Amino acid sequence: MRRVTVLVAGAVALALALPVFAQETKVTVGYSGWTGFAPLTLAKEAGIFKKHGLDVDLKKIPQKDRHLAIASGDVQCAATTVETWVVWNANGVATKQIFQMDKSYGADGMVVRSNIQKVADLKGKTVAASAPGTAPYFTLAWFLKKNGLSVKDVTVVNLEPGPAAQAFVAGQNDAAMTYEPYLSTVRSNPSAGKIIATTLDYPMIMDTFGCTPKFLADNPKAAQALADSYFDAIALIAKEPKKSFEIMGADVKQTGEQFEASQKYLRWQDKAANKKFFAGELQQFSKEAADLLLEIGIIKQVPDLNALTDTRFIQ
Repeated sequence: MRRVTVLVAGAVALALALPVFAQETKVTVGYSGWTGFAPLTLAKEAGIFKKHGLDVDLKKIPQKDRHLAIASGDVQCAATTVETWVVWNANGVATKQIFQMDKSYGADGMVVRSNIQKVADLKGKTVAASAPGTAPYFTLAWFLKKNGLSVKDVTVVNLEPGPAAQAFVAGQNDAAMTYEPYLSTVRSNPSAGKIIATTLDYPMIMDTFGCTPKFLADNPKAAQALADSYFDAIALIAKEPKKSFEIMGADVKQTGEQFEASQKYLRWQDKAANKKFFAGELQQFSKEAADLLLEIGIIKQVPDLNALTDTRFIQ
């Protein structure tokens, strides 16, 4: 009996002496190839998520389908534009934004044929844009409203940002809504047309990261790790830009130099910028966006806008 006791005691002592490896929390994130979301790719490829105890699966899902993936449970978190969270929650897909990722400074835009002089000239024309409920469609509605028109004044052909830019360069449609890196397709093909308006003219594209309330309630430490990983990725870009641009560019089939050029049209947001954004700017924009979404029939009622955020993870 004494020998058994000694063996057990020895085994316990050995176990206590060994390092404890915490199991990584698994989380699946829905996003797209939009340049502003690239720090997520960097966080995964550079081992930042892993360092924070996360096993992250990044899934490229078209924005028009991303809420379906959340509703089905296939993904727990996502990156998308601020007004999209309004749409998702208005349509019964409960989600909360936990940190801001970027602001567009010319990275989203409307391209038109050379004979179109102003946005108002699009009345009766054909515009390629993603489906209703997506950022490009909302951007189209926003640009048109600011110029005295509505989506009812144009014919919308539903194409995702990449195909929309490619179709425009190939001579299809009078205009198109797209974003970086695809907007640069038009920048490099000026004979196809011109960029008539971007988010420099109408600053209204702001991207945030969010998760389901259930995920946040069940995994607060993982949610904190996601936010910390994002901010670490931003810091890595500043510290090692060349290496970071190469990693992020490879994900969208760009060279490091090409990616560096496309990211100049946006600003990734650090923790200080996040605190400022969530302290009032987000709420003000969400209200104006919700009013437009209601006007164009994307939502039937405005959800509780105060319930769409959880700021614990940026403090």
